[in-house]
Amino acid sequence: MYKTGKFITHSVIIFLIVLASSCQKKEPIVITPDHFHKSIDKVVDIMVHDIFSPPVASRVFVYPNIAAYEIISLKEGKFKSLSNQLNGFQNIPKPNNPEDINYELSALIAHMDLSKKLIFSEAMMESFRDSLYLKLEDQNKTVFENSKDYALQVSEHISQWMDKDNYKETRTMSKYSIDTEDISKWQPTPPAYMDGIEPHWNKIRPLVLDSASQFKPAPPPEFSMEEGTDFYKEVREVYDISNKITKDGDDSEEIEIAQFWDCNPYVSVTRGHLMFATKKITPGAHWIGITKIASKKSNYNIAETLHAYTLTSIAIFDAFISCWDEKYRSDLVRPETLINKYFNDNWKPILQTPPFPEYTSGHSVVSNAASIALTDIFGENFQFDDDTEVKYGLPVRSFDSFKDAAAEATISRMYGGIHYRVAVEVGATQGIDLGNYVIENIQTINE
Repeated sequence: MYKTGKFITHSVIIFLIVLASSCQKKEPIVITPDHFHKSIDKVVDIMVHDIFSPPVASRVFVYPNIAAYEIISLKEGKFKSLSNQLNGFQNIPKPNNPEDINYELSALIAHMDLSKKLIFSEAMMESFRDSLYLKLEDQNKTVFENSKDYALQVSEHISQWMDKDNYKETRTMSKYSIDTEDISKWQPTPPAYMDGIEPHWNKIRPLVLDSASQFKPAPPPEFSMEEGTDFYKEVREVYDISNKITKDGDDSEEIEIAQFWDCNPYVSVTRGHLMFATKKITPGAHWIGITKIASKKSNYNIAETLHAYTLTSIAIFDAFISCWDEKYRSDLVRPETLINKYFNDNWKPILQTPPFPEYTSGHSVVSNAASIALTDIFGENFQFDDDTEVKYGLPVRSFDSFKDAAAEATISRMYGGIHYRVAVEVGATQGIDLGNYVIENIQTINE
């Protein structure tokens, strides 16, 4: 009798252990907005490590965001698919057994998978992904596998569309040809004297724009270094502002603004015989960081968060195409080259001049386009504290609206000594017009 009772007791214990284990394996997998914020943060860290150019970085952001957004829009009735709204983009495949997948998980996996395809240091993304997979798979293996399989189907669908945007073709096109005989044309600048970055970016397929030249700005003033001409005044103003700012000291407000919005991943530092690059984010990454700040402050759910990231990254992507189209058409010389030649051969700008032509200002176009998208989502007077640059040693700056932040980013390029006034003002208008076009020509909310 005792042995039988002992056997029954052991059987009950084993049954309870198996039951507990079975219950544990069927826990719901909970994905939160923070999963997406962390995934994007990881992508940004990798891009900084790999030193992506600003235009290429915009491409790294936009396609994974679209993939995640499209998956989540299948579940969330509020948000409308972008199929047949973006150039060449068709519906993603539908899941065969929708009741067997976790849409939030599928969106996250698709985002990570596409991100891995778009960065260089894939192992860094794989390590981040695999550590997350271990946690999620352990919660519910069946749902995890079904959700993963569907995510990879969507990722492949987006990849096939993405691969037709002419990016691969531009990798084998000719380098920028420098016209050393014409002083009005862009010349490589110190200290690295790098070649012009992405001279064929206007051949990349836009997402919403009809063409790269749709928002072609008015040309810059006619080149002339004759005193009193409009162009001469532009150059002289940059020189005079720089001298005034530096005279005021390193703690001047203008220098702080210039440094905060620098966002130049190509800054080179020379020490003895060594030259190396300091790590910084791109302008697009800064505005993606602002999108994160606004989404968290608004306590957005996953669908709302992905909508914000996606609409903003679309505006940024098309803004770079539009801006780069003008840069290599006007091919205008940077202030540093002319100031050194005509005014002061020892002068250096507060910011290091980036390696591409001057007109129009990329940060002005991109920042204003992004600000229009973000204002459309979060409203006109959205106050936020921008801590995007804290990890790069810069303090928090506070803004009363996205448009205020864009205006500061715009003027920062003059304070930094890398752009003429006309380039930042016309660039701002170019970005505003483009941003308004984007939000007016794609519908993301179901009426």
